[in-house]
Amino acid sequence: MSLFSFLKNAGAKIFGNTAAPTKKNTTLTEVDTRKAEDIARRQKVIVLKGVVNSLNLDVQDLDVDFYEDTVTVYGSVDKQAEKEKIILALGNVAGVASVDDRMIVENPAAEAVFYEVKKGDSLSKIAKTHYGNAMKYPMIFDANKPMLKDPNKIYPGQVLRIPQLEA
Repeated sequence: MSLFSFLKNAGAKIFGNTAAPTKKNTTLTEVDTRKAEDIARRQKVIVLKGVVNSLNLDVQDLDVDFYEDTVTVYGSVDKQAEKEKIILALGNVAGVASVDDRMIVENPAAEAVFYEVKKGDSLSKIAKTHYGNAMKYPMIFDANKPMLKDPNKIYPGQVLRIPQLEA
């Protein structure tokens, strides 16, 4: 159970226009405003669940909640890597500042390092820093599939999994 921080304004812009109207720009009553905010929140939860489901990972009893800028994720997975991919997929969404992990891992393993991509980074540069060998970049790419589709398409603010080297 951990809280992971992300850059709120970096990541996939998947929410579209689900912002609830505010009293400043509408004539809604306070009750109407709360209802609209709840509807917007529920829409975001549906979209976030879709993000996780699109990964085609084996997650049992998945539940996601979203308040303000924090996603809380519940469920059970077999492997540590699956849990980390779910956390990263949710955290790398524009509008999400943190992911509160409440997931259970059936077969725990060594945790990967989470790395925030900086301007000028490439997977080979990151591999050189973390592994001492730029040619190990495919390990980082593979560890971040299916979120990454192309090893040349990473962006500043994105958070990646850097798995431990096998001994």
